[in-house]
Amino acid sequence: MNDGLPAADYTELVKRLKHAIWDRLDPLEVRIEDEERIPYDIVLPILREAGAFGLLVPREYGGSGLSIRQYLPIIAEFAKIQGGIRVIVHVHNSFAHALSEIGSAEQRAAILPGAATGEKSLAFALTEPDHGTGADLGTTANQSGSSYVLHGRKWLITNSDLASHFLVFAKTAATQVSALLVERDAAGLTIEPLPETMGCKGGEHGLLTFAGVEVPSSALVGAEGEGQAQLERALEISRVFIAASSLGTSERALELSLAHARARVTFGKPIAQRQAVQRYLAEMGTDIYALRGMLADAAAKWDAGRRIPAESAMVKQFGLEAVGRVTDRALLVHGGIGYTRRHPVERLYRDARLNWLEEGTPTIQYLVTARELLDGYRFTGGLGALGWPSEQE
Repeated sequence: MNDGLPAADYTELVKRLKHAIWDRLDPLEVRIEDEERIPYDIVLPILREAGAFGLLVPREYGGSGLSIRQYLPIIAEFAKIQGGIRVIVHVHNSFAHALSEIGSAEQRAAILPGAATGEKSLAFALTEPDHGTGADLGTTANQSGSSYVLHGRKWLITNSDLASHFLVFAKTAATQVSALLVERDAAGLTIEPLPETMGCKGGEHGLLTFAGVEVPSSALVGAEGEGQAQLERALEISRVFIAASSLGTSERALELSLAHARARVTFGKPIAQRQAVQRYLAEMGTDIYALRGMLADAAAKWDAGRRIPAESAMVKQFGLEAVGRVTDRALLVHGGIGYTRRHPVERLYRDARLNWLEEGTPTIQYLVTARELLDGYRFTGGLGALGWPSEQE
């Protein structure tokens, strides 16, 4: 059971983060969108001062040790401003959280205190240009004495320009996937930038090439062959974080749409009085309400110590569909002005599309959900939480 940060400390943390988000980071949007580059010399110190890098790092390592219920509103708030900044915060916290759960005591002690301050950062190296994931990985890590030697390529590695360490998934046998920690300055590792993205401007999603990269056996996370299970656990909760990002973007799109509908006057009255616009707004609100409920359920289960493979896939999938619908309708409410550069709805529309791809495409979410249902998964909570019998009672 994770009760998170005490209420008074959490309130102070949220206040500090909101000040950083809206007063210091949001004004950088135009610059980042125009230059397609995040000014790290400005952004990273702001994030450090606000405590944004240690949100999910356990308190014994210098972090805030938030519960998932406490973290979700924060990452949702970051998703309301420029998307590249949200990506930095999401990736860093997501995989700091993963290391705190699957890393050895030595690995946690070596990396997490620096991660809490932002001096160190961990990125996820899974996706490959020439292969799929899981058993289809092409990257290999062959044991040589007391070391592993890595060969292969990874791409679309978010935060590749910031990460001090990469959690690399590779084959240590023909059908055996393992996870290893690789430092960015390891001999034989080259990191190249890929082209700029459609949304979430400024972040880098690089190409990593491992040409005989040698790492000590102590870099192995867990045991050989546990990589697939570790991957599933890390992605499980990270998918919930993506859904929370979808929520934040949706909330911001609705806020902007409500303000525009009240202010925009045609034929002598605000468009908010027109039934067609009211329907768009109602549909947006319904999606947001449903997504909030799903996130609350998933967070409560995880904080109680439960695994949530089906819930995480379902909330991630619903979230990306919801934010797609909400930003579609926001554009319809705003009309042509919302399609122009400099309007926040245009940016939100582009930024939201990354949520379709992070931590697995829709087909992956459908696969995971169907597999869990076929294996006997049953819903708990819901009507049972209202006092009605659940399916398992």
